Amino acid sequence: MSRIGKAPIPIPSGVKVDIAPDNTVTVTGPKGTLSRRFHPDMKLTLQDGMLRVERPSDNKLHRSLHGLTRALAANMVTGVTQGYTKTLEITGVGYRVAKVGDNLVFQVGYSHPVLFEPPPGVNFIVDSPTRLSVTGIDKEQVGEIAAQIRRIRKPEPYKGKGIRYADEVIRRKAGKAGKVGGKKK
Repeated sequence: MSRIGKAPIPIPSGVKVDIAPDNTVTVTGPKGTLSRRFHPDMKLTLQDGMLRVERPSDNKLHRSLHGLTRALAANMVTGVTQGYTKTLEITGVGYRVAKVGDNLVFQVGYSHPVLFEPPPGVNFIVDSPTRLSVTGIDKEQVGEIAAQIRRIRKPEPYKGKGIRYADEVIRRKAGKAGKVGGKKK
């Protein structure tokens, strides 16, 4: 039995969950509304303020979908109550970000500034010219947008310059072997 799949999802007060006959779950909360259609074999039930996910059999497909379905539904409930945030840091001389309207403008060592437009449902918070946050209610969308921003200029292993996640550790390389030993005779 899936330990994740069998755990019930508590529904906080102020959150409304609707389950349609075609397995579409709509979660409405203080931050917004999320809707997702789940696999038709998974059975979602709402009772006593808990959302439960059950699987019809123990075959491999149903076991793999059990925990996934529960995790996605739990992420929806968390998203409409608390939301999700990914923080990125920019490292490098002259590297910076500015918010122009809703868009972000990056100066990251290219000959031109890079403009990044947010999709609907995602907001940007620029804490400083070298730190920004991507916020939204859909965990999958927030993570994807943060990854797209990181792809603008990935951190390089020698000086660590580029855009990285706040909790990311960049493995550093030594550089040229001649610099380590000092002066050659």
